[in-house]
Parts: sequence; C-alpha cells; structure tokens
Amino acid sequence: MENKEIIEKIIKLKKEKNAVILSHNYQMGEIQDIADYVGDSLGLSQTAAKTDADVIVFCGVHFMAETAAILCPEKMVLLPDLNAGCPMANMITARQLREKKKEYPDATVVCYVNSSAEVKAESDYCCTSANALALIESLTDVNKILFIPDRYLGHYVARKAKKEIILWPGYCPTHHRILVEDIEKQKAKHPNALVLVHPECTPGVIDLADKVLSTSGICKFAKESEATEFIIGTEVGMLHRLKKENPQKKFYSVTGLALCPNMKLINLEKVLWSLEDMAYQIKVPENIAVKAKRAIDRMLEVKGIA
Repeated sequence: MENKEIIEKIIKLKKEKNAVILSHNYQMGEIQDIADYVGDSLGLSQTAAKTDADVIVFCGVHFMAETAAILCPEKMVLLPDLNAGCPMANMITARQLREKKKEYPDATVVCYVNSSAEVKAESDYCCTSANALALIESLTDVNKILFIPDRYLGHYVARKAKKEIILWPGYCPTHHRILVEDIEKQKAKHPNALVLVHPECTPGVIDLADKVLSTSGICKFAKESEATEFIIGTEVGMLHRLKKENPQKKFYSVTGLALCPNMKLINLEKVLWSLEDMAYQIKVPENIAVKAKRAIDRMLEVKGIA
C-alpha cells in the first residue's frame, strides 16, 4: 500500500472515530506530518488534557501514552506499538523509589515525566525538561529534593537552583551518545552556527552549548533567532520539524548516533492498524492513576521558560 493511500485511510478513520493523533518531536517525519499536534512531553500532555476527541493515538513512547491515559480516563488512548518504551524510564521502579525515600524521608520527590505511572504515583511532583527548573524554584518552602530518574537533567537544574538535589543514576542512552568531541567537530565545520542542546546531555556537552533547551524551547529559539545556522544536540528526529518550520535556515545534527530506536518504531502502517483495530489501548489502574495524576497536575501548573 502506498503512503498516499495509507494517509487517506488514516484521515477517514480519524474522522469516523473522532480521533486525534499526537506526535513527539522525535518521531519519524512521516508521523509528524500526519499528526494533529507535534510537540514535547509537556505540550503533548497539555494537548491530551484539553482535547475533545474520543480517541487519542499517541505516537511516542509508553510513558507518554500512560500520562495521556491518566489525564483523560474517559478517552481511549492508543499506542500503535507496545514495544515503544523508554530505557531511562526503566532505570527506576516504584519499589526502588520507595527504598530511596526511606533514606531521605525529609526530601521532596520530583520526578521527570520520563518515568512509569507507578513511579509518578510515588512522587510529589512531576516535571518536564521544559519546566524542571521553574517547578523546583517554585517550591520555596522545600530545600531538599530527590530528583529522579535523569541524573543529567537533575545536574543541570542543580547548577541553577539553590537547593540540595539528590540525583538518581538514570540517563537517556540517546543523549548520552552525544559527545564533547562531536560538538567540537561540528563547531569546527560550522563556526557561525549556534549550538542548541537538550538538558539530558552530559555536563561537558552542556558547557559547550550556546543554549540549553527542551525540544519545544529549541523550536521556539530557532524560529525567533536572527541566526541562520544551528548545531542541534538532541535526537535526530528533531531536525525534521526544525527544517520544515524554518526552510531558510540550516540545521546540523551533532551526531547520527543520537537516534532513539524506540521513537522510530511507529510508522504510518502502525497508525492505520491502530485506528482500524483500536490497538493498543493503554490503561492505568485507578489506584495508581489517582496518585500519579496529583504529581502530573502539579507539573501542568508550571509553565517553565524553555
């Protein structure tokens, strides 16, 4: 079946079933192009919470679909490929978090959205890379924070927030593959380009950046900046949207190795099958969803700056 035919069928089914397609910035270009909304974790969560669609087809990874299911219990949330997981989210379990909380009973738990519903349910606050710093700075009566699971995002926030931050040793394997040497090579090739990197990158990479931004922050900055060349230090799927929205500007990936295989599992055929079969539905047990929603709602209250 040709892509054009698949896309026509998807559009028809979307209308019939009152469905909306949400795509993360790291999805393949063909998925971003058919989506009703393309964004980062925070934007996707906000869109899921507000949509009047009956069905949400979530083109991202499992924890994102879980978050949508928690925010929209009355809607059907579909993940076109159940194998689309997140290695970082798998680096901490609810049991491990409970044990860590015993070590630091006076610490407030701030959980990066890249985590399971069970972990969110054990957390006090949820955050995204876009609003992590703003959220932590808003906790004026809190001095000690247990930040999970991304040690690099936590380290970046700890540099700026005047609080004691205890880090969990998790990380994103995709961003971990972006090396200082990669930045240096690209800067040598493109001396006039600004370096924009994601805060999931290592401290050495962050030190070489002109700006440290979430994916939505990168999009906004690239669009508004007078600069015409950018070196992008995040997952390679980001370049599709950047080039599409800024055809007059040039974007260079730091390295082709910054690729998330889980984000690339969903394709047009799987979106079509998902709508045809209403698969795979993501459900979160009510007792977990209620606790996790408290932390997620707190995340949505803080806008952040990037």
